[in-house]
Amino acid sequence: MKSFIVKGKFKAGNSWEKFTKQVESQNEKNATDKVYSVFGSKHGIKRSQIQIESIAEE
Repeated sequence: MKSFIVKGKFKAGNSWEKFTKQVESQNEKNATDKVYSVFGSKHGIKRSQIQIESIAEE
């Protein structure tokens, strides 16, 4: 599996917080879905409250 670094921001209360997340995935699409899944399960955030700005293969 490839390693991807995903950068973006998510809605935290009334403000947006930046994040950098490293995930292992087969491609960029799956890496994006994995980030949405992790933030949804850990923080209870919906996909519309997450903005992914860049995905880079490590």
